[in-house]
Amino acid sequence: MFCYCCTLAPSCNHSHLSESLQEDDLLFQDLNCGDLCNAIEVFTEGVNGKYFSVQWWVKINDTLKVVEAIGDKVQVNSLNNFFERSGDTSTIKNVTIARVKHNYKPLITKASAFAKQQIGQPYDNDFLLENGKWFSSELLYQSFKESNNQNDFFRLEPMTFKYPKTKTFFPAWVDHFKQQNSEIPEGKQGVNPGLISRSNKIQVLKLEHIK
Repeated sequence: MFCYCCTLAPSCNHSHLSESLQEDDLLFQDLNCGDLCNAIEVFTEGVNGKYFSVQWWVKINDTLKVVEAIGDKVQVNSLNNFFERSGDTSTIKNVTIARVKHNYKPLITKASAFAKQQIGQPYDNDFLLENGKWFSSELLYQSFKESNNQNDFFRLEPMTFKYPKTKTFFPAWVDHFKQQNSEIPEGKQGVNPGLISRSNKIQVLKLEHIK
């Protein structure tokens, strides 16, 4: 989602992965960025119990790049920068890779084109749909909705920012939305990377199985 304080792993060349990843693979990244990431993990658990932001491995000007909503805008990054930010090492794997299942492949071209059209658009710190800004999973959700004749491809569900047991707001969320000068969008329909990672429309892969 956004991570200004991640501890980066020593520089490592991941260019070999570009030979194994397929265009339009989905890259789910488990980031460690302090209290806000901890807050997100409580509410958006993905496959394997991880919190994710989600990015897209797409072709731009004949070169494969990572398209992602992170920081202050939708932007393009290299695969090396993406993996270094993850803190991946030989034993720590913070990136999960998935592919849209074969029967949905016809939707990808138009969805990918829509995502690339959003490059440079602002990041959505309010986590609201249809407000002209984008957070990571919203970009993917809307891209496939555009490609699917405006029908949902990935599902939505009501958002919550409260502790499951006490039903009180997580302090990090209170601070975040106070800084945004906006109300906490409790109960509004939304999407998150964990929800997408559990979709039955994608196949989660292991790095060693990627071909």
